[in-house]
Amino acid sequence: MVLQGQLRAHGQPLEVPEFAEDGGEEAEIAGLYLIDDQGVPRRAGMAQGNEFSDHVFEKKNYLYLAGSKLRQCAIGPEIILDPDFSAIPGKARIHRGKSLLWEKEIRTGEANMCHTLENMEHHHFKFPLHRRPGDVHIHFFGAGAFSFGEQVKLQHGDVMEVHYQNFGRPLRNPLEVRPGPPRLVRALPL
Repeated sequence: MVLQGQLRAHGQPLEVPEFAEDGGEEAEIAGLYLIDDQGVPRRAGMAQGNEFSDHVFEKKNYLYLAGSKLRQCAIGPEIILDPDFSAIPGKARIHRGKSLLWEKEIRTGEANMCHTLENMEHHHFKFPLHRRPGDVHIHFFGAGAFSFGEQVKLQHGDVMEVHYQNFGRPLRNPLEVRPGPPRLVRALPL
């Protein structure tokens, strides 16, 4: 499967654009939703996800959190239709070449969060613009650990891996660093 735009599939690279200061994994579970013809959110399932962020930029100021997330992200390689979301153990790994560079046990699910799934879904879908018939939503449910927090600096070619128990094969995406300085973007008159 090859996905375009900001969403990437298993095996596709996640890019650090030329304007970014960093790129790093955020190993999460993602809820996958379709808004039905009546405007009711329908959970299609869940998948392993990498919410890939610019942690260097985010660390400068907590108000930069939203901007740090304006990056590609990945889900897959499998969709679990009705998983148990109570307590989910897993591992996040970074591979460099043939070596394991970093590994951390991670946990997610309601037992490891300060909100229930029902509460998170309510707060996301309470907005009418988030319930437009035919829309598809992917909601990332948070990360418990990431390599940046342990001063690991990812490099071009490193492979980020997310693997949660009972969620199938690991999600793996290589890091691709776009070379070059940021380009000046100019707005032109109509």
